[in-house]
Amino acid sequence: MEFFTLINEYSIYIMLGMAAFIILLFILYIVNIVQSKKLKKRYEKFMQGKDSASLEDNLIRRVSEIENLIACNKENTQKIDQITQNLNLTFQKVGMVKYDAFHEMGGKLSFSLALLNQTNDGFIINAMHSREGCYTYIKEIIKGNSIIVLSEEEKEALDIATGIKKEIPEE
Repeated sequence: MEFFTLINEYSIYIMLGMAAFIILLFILYIVNIVQSKKLKKRYEKFMQGKDSASLEDNLIRRVSEIENLIACNKENTQKIDQITQNLNLTFQKVGMVKYDAFHEMGGKLSFSLALLNQTNDGFIINAMHSREGCYTYIKEIIKGNSIIVLSEEEKEALDIATGIKKEIPEE
């Protein structure tokens, strides 16, 4: 019985506390409604997009663009692979040595020119200039070697092309 007498004595305070709590809940309810309306307006504005275009249309367009980009990227990758394969077959390494083929001739008019691809396959052109004329020879190079004996100038041009010997600038 003491519990009920205690409630009777403080009933006014309990009622005031409950009223304050209800008012606080009512205020929170109103704030929640206002925020929900603001959020709904923002959502509707977001869904409308620019120039009345809907978000769904925008997303569909973007997905289509991404699919096109993926297809273009795949095509570009294939083209780059093809170019790389072709590039391995082109002459990428060059070595040249100028020299005097005959001592009575001056000016270093003769030369040996080595042209090699990525795998050191190619050829050496040797042009020897004399008073009677210019004689040109070509020797095939396979994997950096020749089955025909090379002259010193041809070996030097081959070494420059393969990177074994650094080219020394002429003075």
